[in-house]
Amino acid sequence: MADTDWRSGEAYSGLKTADAADLAWEWLRRDHDYQEDYKRLSRRERSSAAAGEFRRKWGLSFSC
Repeated sequence: MADTDWRSGEAYSGLKTADAADLAWEWLRRDHDYQEDYKRLSRRERSSAAAGEFRRKWGLSFSC
């Protein structure tokens, strides 16, 4: 996570033009359970099954 002061209005200036996915990411990246799951996934081999389970649990889609 970035070293940004969350209390600063300047830290959130980019959210004025954010879409739903941007707002969802801002919420998700601050979620303690998500952070712990991500750490667990990062520590073990990133099999497609483990990555798929992670994506399903957190409702993530990585298509462009």
